[in-house]
Amino acid sequence: MKQRPIGIFDSGVGGLTVAHAIKQILPGESIVYFGDTAHLPYGDKSAEAIAFYSVKITEFLLEHDAKVVLVACNSASSSAFEQLTRDFGSKVILLDVIDPVVQYVSTRGFRRLGVIGTKRTISSGTYESKICQSSPGTTVVSMATPLLVPMIEEGFIFDDISNAILRTYLSGGSLSGIEALILGCTHYPIIKNQISKIFNFNTEIIDSGRIVAMILRDTLEKKQILNDSGSVSDMFFVSDYTEYFEKIARMFFERDINLRKADIWC
Repeated sequence: MKQRPIGIFDSGVGGLTVAHAIKQILPGESIVYFGDTAHLPYGDKSAEAIAFYSVKITEFLLEHDAKVVLVACNSASSSAFEQLTRDFGSKVILLDVIDPVVQYVSTRGFRRLGVIGTKRTISSGTYESKICQSSPGTTVVSMATPLLVPMIEEGFIFDDISNAILRTYLSGGSLSGIEALILGCTHYPIIKNQISKIFNFNTEIIDSGRIVAMILRDTLEKKQILNDSGSVSDMFFVSDYTEYFEKIARMFFERDINLRKADIWC
């Protein structure tokens, strides 16, 4: 059980930010990662479609003997996590990327908090409702930023195009006065420094990766299934091959990865 891998999935490269944080905090754990690049971005899909994809991917990760399935996608966490819990909660430990962030926010006492994410994540109202329950004194301001995921997946980062898009979204008045900004999409930490710069580095930028990795570590310790064998083997799958995915993965893990295409929709 201890040597079984951590299953992680996202619509594309975004979940690699979470996988990277997990490898930093839990270097002894193996991971099996699935990027659903054939269907990205999830943010403009229906909740029903996202749930269908999430179920199929979870089944795939269980076939690869995952001891935990981490939904490293905010759109899937907000639209599919309840169904995954119903369907697989008795078979595997399930974690999302929203609840750990909400838990973190509840300890910080923010008065005004911003959230940016995909259309699906923002329209679900998941962050607002959960934060209002756990931190009733916090005002939450949400903004859908749908161009950011395709921008990142196409490699437009750290350039004039990405800076212009970010300033158009974030320089308006709706986010004024926020003390912190939740990156409500796991793609967004890739451009975290650009986002922070727009706020003159005066606003806390909340990235779910490290927060989720700490929760995962606590969970594995409590269940007594933390891998202490020293045997590590990582696997990376995509539903449609893209060179950019492999490039980003190499950047995060600082090594070549064995990237495989898996058609799980048949």
